[in-house]
Amino acid sequence: MIIKVDLYNPQLEMRAYSYVSLNRYENGCAYFHEEEREGLAKICRLAIHSRYEDFVVDGFNVLYNKKPVIYLSAAARPGLGQYLCNQLGLPFPCLCRVPCNTMFGSQHQMDVAFLEKMIKDDIERGRLPLLLVANAGTAAVGHTDKIGRLKELCEQYGIWLHVEGVNLATLALGYVSSSVLAATKCDSMTMTPGPWLGLPAVPAVTLYKHDDPALTLVAGLTSNKPADKLRALPLWLSLQYLGLDGIVERIKHACQLSQRLQENLKKVNYIKILVEDELSSPVVVFRFFQELPDSDPVFKAIPVPTMTPSAVGRERHSCDALNRWLGDQLKQLVPASGLTVMDLEAEGTCVRFSPLMTAAVLGTRGEDVDQLVACIESKLPVLSSTLQLREEFKQEVEATAGLLYVDDPNWPGIGVVRYEHANDDKSSLKSDPEGEKIHAGLLKKLNELESDLTFKIGPEYKSMKSCLYVGMASEDMDVAELVETIAATAREIEENSRLLENMTEVVRKGIQEAQVELQKANEERLLEEGVLRQIPVVGSVLNWFSPVQALQKGRTFNLTAGSLESTEPIYVYKAQGAGVTPPPTPSGSRTKQRLPGQKPFKRSLRGSDALSETSSVSHIEDLEKVEHLSGGPEQITLEASSTEGHPGAPSPQHADQTEAFQKGAPHPEDDHPQMGKPGSRDLRLTQPVNSHL
Repeated sequence: MIIKVDLYNPQLEMRAYSYVSLNRYENGCAYFHEEEREGLAKICRLAIHSRYEDFVVDGFNVLYNKKPVIYLSAAARPGLGQYLCNQLGLPFPCLCRVPCNTMFGSQHQMDVAFLEKMIKDDIERGRLPLLLVANAGTAAVGHTDKIGRLKELCEQYGIWLHVEGVNLATLALGYVSSSVLAATKCDSMTMTPGPWLGLPAVPAVTLYKHDDPALTLVAGLTSNKPADKLRALPLWLSLQYLGLDGIVERIKHACQLSQRLQENLKKVNYIKILVEDELSSPVVVFRFFQELPDSDPVFKAIPVPTMTPSAVGRERHSCDALNRWLGDQLKQLVPASGLTVMDLEAEGTCVRFSPLMTAAVLGTRGEDVDQLVACIESKLPVLSSTLQLREEFKQEVEATAGLLYVDDPNWPGIGVVRYEHANDDKSSLKSDPEGEKIHAGLLKKLNELESDLTFKIGPEYKSMKSCLYVGMASEDMDVAELVETIAATAREIEENSRLLENMTEVVRKGIQEAQVELQKANEERLLEEGVLRQIPVVGSVLNWFSPVQALQKGRTFNLTAGSLESTEPIYVYKAQGAGVTPPPTPSGSRTKQRLPGQKPFKRSLRGSDALSETSSVSHIEDLEKVEHLSGGPEQITLEASSTEGHPGAPSPQHADQTEAFQKGAPHPEDDHPQMGKPGSRDLRLTQPVNSHL
């Protein structure tokens, strides 16, 4: 397919303009540009040339005698005023920031009464009100200013009115709200059809009304270069491909998605919608908000009715952290929704759904909106329970010895805890290798429990990075058991570390002591055998005539007892003694009976009576299993008598020797010469049976 375009035909820009305006903005011209803010900069230049007749000749001197003023809303895009001043060469005092309504109306709409007062003050000071930038859908939450009232005010004082915003896309629909429809009467507007329709590499367009073509040429809004007409070509081709029905359908689909989400969120508890009065806005901004009865009105989630300002700020930061976690979770679960997390000055952290900017690219459908609402409802119980368990977790940590509660409101979990070891220096900001090692081992132990909680170590850029961050918790979380397990596990890791260090020192000292004793043993052997036996030839002859029966002497180190022992029993009896029973491993973890399938740190739903009954039954079952495996006392007696009558059975003396060898005891003939009497074996067999009975 070959497309033939006449670059010298001025109707190319007008055709693209007719598609963009959709017969709403009449008697206007179009300027196509790549940078979204470039059109507004050209409009400001046109307004300066229109209001200052001698600007072309005198230049800056005209502006110095009567400074121009550009009015921007406090909810305008960040950096817009600085961009205009840099492009126009104006000082920053030429910008005037108009506040939004704080007492009445929306928090993001321009305060018209205050704006009028500011205009009067500027006129009295000898300034010239030049241009006002209004919003038809703010960049953050999609609010629309009262454009009708602002137009009347601008006509009264001769100010140029420029409108921009995402809600201008709704001009293509059959029904348009009165506030957005008033934008068609303004002096200029900037539209971005590329993101609205999902068209890449499509320029933005600024529509304006002006009768003097010479001033528009000087301002840079028109050009005689044929290459400049190519800017409209990508938009013209894209709009030709979509057609009027395709444009309307995409914008209508985006508005339906936002209205569908807004209607569903109104039925969900603890979700606050910030743009409830803008039914036609394709932007939905919401946040998690839990307010207890009889509490202060704004951002007081819990836990007491009267809160200090510092507590209010802490709870707000905590709520912002939870909303940030909610937004990240929703973006992962429903990637087709195109959600974004943003921070607002008054409301805090919020989640924004703007399908007009993302639906055409991501292919968002109504099923994705339903899935998004379902995910929000599934996350709300976890958010509410985490918010309620934070205070309980703090109290439990403060009441537990060895643990320190760390206040980090930016963490979206039930809290942060730090274990204070013996060598912990809280006043020092230096790194703590021992504390980091303990917390790393604590993190590993807690993750091995396979609970529903998530545990993390503090970030490295913080001075107190040796901290344990506990994640989101459900309603049935046993906070007392969690805190006790953390303290006991950390204490166990510290004790094991000390035990290992002590054992290393004991082994080192034992090796030195063994070397000294072996040297003494060699000297004693030299004295016993004599010097002649050490001579190679003479010693061989003497050993041939008179052999020396020398025992192998050595030393063995018992780790459990921490002492040196002789190796003589090993070489004589071919077995090593049992030694001292090792001490139990230090463990302070809380032992709690759990039901089958119950995860750690969960409250049991069964009563104490049921647990006691279960424990008694399980104890009886254990006794029955032991008796079944042992065969009972009668079976032991029968086996003993049958063994004595067997023709191939060993003698009692041989059996006793074998039993002694297995236990690692000394030879029975050396220690107990009378052990081989008849009847001794019967005593050894019947004594365990009587003790068992």
